[in-house]
Amino acid sequence: MAISDSHITDPVLLSVLAAASTARAQSLELLDIIAAAKNSSQDTEDAVADSSRKLTARIAQLRGLNRKAIVSVRNTKQETTEARQEIDALHLVLQNLYYEQRHLRGEIRGCEGFDHKYQRLPMLAAEDFIEAHPEAAEMSEHDLTIARIEDEHRARQALEEQRLDLVKKKEALVKETNAKKEELGKLDMEVEKWVGGLDGVKGIFEAREKKERERLEKENEKMEEENGT
Repeated sequence: MAISDSHITDPVLLSVLAAASTARAQSLELLDIIAAAKNSSQDTEDAVADSSRKLTARIAQLRGLNRKAIVSVRNTKQETTEARQEIDALHLVLQNLYYEQRHLRGEIRGCEGFDHKYQRLPMLAAEDFIEAHPEAAEMSEHDLTIARIEDEHRARQALEEQRLDLVKKKEALVKETNAKKEELGKLDMEVEKWVGGLDGVKGIFEAREKKERERLEKENEKMEEENGT
């Protein structure tokens, strides 16, 4: 008997169908033998017995193949379930990837529209930078921007070093000025002491001079009195 269902491709199921078809054919053969035998004879009994043995063997084979097909179907169902679960898991992963993709695209748009601080830096214009650094002419826009930022950083570092150097010089000058002020203060004190000493000496001389004038005046008066007498 030909297999009518052309959609079945599983080898186990095909073997079951083939065995069933063979067993059916054997059954029909046995029925034909029984129907054709009008009188019971040894040949008829032998033919029936032989056909029965063949049919029994076919049915036993069919049962074995049927059990094998049932086990195969169960395994196929299990594999199908596992495959479905795997597909569901992959679908979930895919959904997560789509979500992450949308999130990253949003982040990219946010970064592209972000007001970066470097855009407000007083850097050299790209044309001026390339003119000063011809090797940067072949750089991409990204690399050129990084190079300009690094150049601005180096320039600011140099200015900071100059500022710190000037601060050190200023501190040294202030320290030197304070030292000179302190020295001048000490010198003023010494001068004041010296001037004060001169005033003392002057007072002594003036006192002596006064006494000498008084003595001379007394002597003159005495001489005048003597001359008058």
